[in-house]
Amino acid sequence: MKDGAAPMDTGGTQAVARALSLLSLVGRGGAQGLGLAQLAAASGLARPTARRLLLALGTARLVEQDRATRRYHLGPETYLLAGFAAERHGILHHAHGSMVRLAHESGDTVLLTVPQDDHTLCLERIEGDFPVRTHALMRGDRKPAGVGAGALAILAALPAPEADALLDRVAPLVGDLMPALREDLAHARAQGHALNPGRVVAGSWGLGVAIPWPDGRPAGALSIAAIENRMTPARQADLAAALHREAGLIARRLADLERKTG
Repeated sequence: MKDGAAPMDTGGTQAVARALSLLSLVGRGGAQGLGLAQLAAASGLARPTARRLLLALGTARLVEQDRATRRYHLGPETYLLAGFAAERHGILHHAHGSMVRLAHESGDTVLLTVPQDDHTLCLERIEGDFPVRTHALMRGDRKPAGVGAGALAILAALPAPEADALLDRVAPLVGDLMPALREDLAHARAQGHALNPGRVVAGSWGLGVAIPWPDGRPAGALSIAAIENRMTPARQADLAAALHREAGLIARRLADLERKTG
């Protein structure tokens, strides 16, 4: 074709999609990495196909295989690409200072959660100096939409029909928690912040506020997690105000970034 590059054939498109799916799975494998059998099972690919694609990703330095454990990890090129993308897309880059302030002021654990299809992902966790902590959500944890204070805040920031459809899709994953979750969602919409009163782990409470993009859609959420006796109604009000303050600062940074790059 003289007027431009030929479109990629269907087989090539499929191979790219499969390779990117494997790359995403490797990234979620964390520090322990994932073996070939795990990656093949999770991706639905035959082991020879998965191995061939992993070799191609390895040649591009996007993944690497530990010689001792034979497990796959993200490669050095992904670190470079993440650094290049951080200023434009890395909400953690813009939220880190706010998280540190909130952890210092509250003494509790501050979490950054982002939407990911029908789930949410905990991007970061910063602990305050209060000696008793909750460990219901750790960095890298992936939960169904609406499960946890940050996830609930994200859900409440969506248009109601979209949020309700999302809850319907994750209902099999949520099970008996669904009625309480819908009730918590209604309260979050009314109050402007989400409260998780120990729904996931008894005694582990959380308060969350969405971080909006300029168009109003949720880019993520800040939340504070603490043991139940530190979440009195009076303190909830103080924490919610602090979360709104910092979420607003992050939202303004995201809006400024969009204006500069738009």
